[in-house]
Amino acid sequence: MQKVILGGFIWILILSFCKSGNSSTDPDHPNIPVPPGFQLVWHDEFDLSVINQEKWNYDINAWGGGNNELQYYTDRFANAFIDKGFLVIRAKKEHYTGPEGTREYTSARLHTKNKGDWTYGRFEIRARLPFGQGIWPAVWLMPTDNKYGGWAASGEIDIMELLGQEPGKVYGTLHYGGEYPQNVHTGDDFFLPQGSFYENFHVFSLEWDTTAISWFVDDSLYQTQSQWYSENGEYPAPFDQQFHLIINVAVGGNWPGNPDETTPFPQDMVVDYVRIFQKKD
Repeated sequence: MQKVILGGFIWILILSFCKSGNSSTDPDHPNIPVPPGFQLVWHDEFDLSVINQEKWNYDINAWGGGNNELQYYTDRFANAFIDKGFLVIRAKKEHYTGPEGTREYTSARLHTKNKGDWTYGRFEIRARLPFGQGIWPAVWLMPTDNKYGGWAASGEIDIMELLGQEPGKVYGTLHYGGEYPQNVHTGDDFFLPQGSFYENFHVFSLEWDTTAISWFVDDSLYQTQSQWYSENGEYPAPFDQQFHLIINVAVGGNWPGNPDETTPFPQDMVVDYVRIFQKKD
């Protein structure tokens, strides 16, 4: 019995040592685990009382993102705010008139362009997602300088998209090739084993390297892509330039369809943190 107990104790020590070797912490932020071989380069824990505009920009428009979406993106507190350490992006059903016209829905789209721009890295976003027919939350990366031309010759990386009528399924997608309509896209989806993404928080991660891009949900790898192209550059173009991060909740559009009588409002995307790491070398 004593031998078994001693052996178990030693095994626990070995497991603890191995676990501690799998991650470290940033010296300036000891509560943030850092993947091995990486360093923390940008993050927002949403611990201020307001959205940090040194890190985030607002898109303000009613043009529907080119997808026939129905929302008016605003910079109002009603659509994007900090609540008890969480970023809340709220889609509302309301009659709203702004400089670009009138819409029956409002929401918010935040981005880091020229405040957070990266080539390669690991992106981690912990969030609880909204749901309902026609609700379309997304976390994605767009090129900062469009080095290879207009969309999608310069690429687009979708870390996470969800169609609200499929609340247990998320998508990860690359857009590339030529300028519209000569663009193509490739990707895959991830199903929760049980439950829906609006019930609990989940971590959506992407690792982007020179010749491979991988997608994870709660550290479960569900796809890796290594084949893409741009008509205006040699491989690994277009995914060899700076991209910035976008977080938004769209309402309606070509892909999700429009809300209907079953769609409850308001709908919230609640973000716990955003963390970006890059390899030390």
